[in-house]
Amino acid sequence: MTIVQWLLLPAFLHVAWVMALGFRMGRARTAAIRAGRARIAEIALDNTRWPDDVRKFANNYDNQFQVPMLFYAVLPLLIITQLADAILVVLAWVFLAGRIAHSLVHTGSNNVMRRFYGFTLAFVAVAAMWAWFALRLYVTG
Repeated sequence: MTIVQWLLLPAFLHVAWVMALGFRMGRARTAAIRAGRARIAEIALDNTRWPDDVRKFANNYDNQFQVPMLFYAVLPLLIITQLADAILVVLAWVFLAGRIAHSLVHTGSNNVMRRFYGFTLAFVAVAAMWAWFALRLYVTG
């Protein structure tokens, strides 16, 4: 595989992860409605009316469109400038690992400190990707 393929593979896997989270959220919401734990009229304008165990799926799904936006923004720039390298590939995989760890804790035990570790791992990885890209673009070429 090329360096670009290795760089994009974590992105493809993250997209698949987000799709799986979306389906899982949909199943949880459908089950809550069917079980009478939530009423459509109540949740139509107020997402906080979902039961807590269902809200954590929605909250985690929403989280996949916050810091990951920075990950998806840097990828095309790396490809266009042809500055992708092995360090960035490793950081992309670390980012993916952090996002998955964050999701598993968030939708499972929801232990805030453990969840924070996954978040921080992914956050630091994407920050390092941007820093390394800037260094390569402006300093080392």
